[in-house]
Amino acid sequence: MIAENALRPPDEQLKSFFARAGTGKEGPVVMVNLLKFRERAVYPDGRDADISGQEAYMRYGVEVAKIVAKLGGRMVFGAAVDGLMIGKCEELWDQVALVEYPSRAAFMEMVMSPEYHAIEVHR
Repeated sequence: MIAENALRPPDEQLKSFFARAGTGKEGPVVMVNLLKFRERAVYPDGRDADISGQEAYMRYGVEVAKIVAKLGGRMVFGAAVDGLMIGKCEELWDQVALVEYPSRAAFMEMVMSPEYHAIEVHR
């Protein structure tokens, strides 16, 4: 298995994910977020260079939870990763978070919203 960290999925993966909407299997979707933080935050405008990547991401987390809730979703679980029970990987993730959306359409609505784009900078 290859695990690759990325901030955003490639277009092909996005198209495939959203193409499954309306296939008769629509319902809640749970996203598994495997999070790896930079040592220091990196903002395009250079602000807040003294905070950690985790602190920057927590800014995003607080705001995205509000958006998710408005769409009928919820934060299911979040915790620090402190080990791996089965398998191997070069480097562990820092945290894992599970987020439930009522549908793929709700997820798409979120990622297309101006509210979401305003907080993405903290990821």
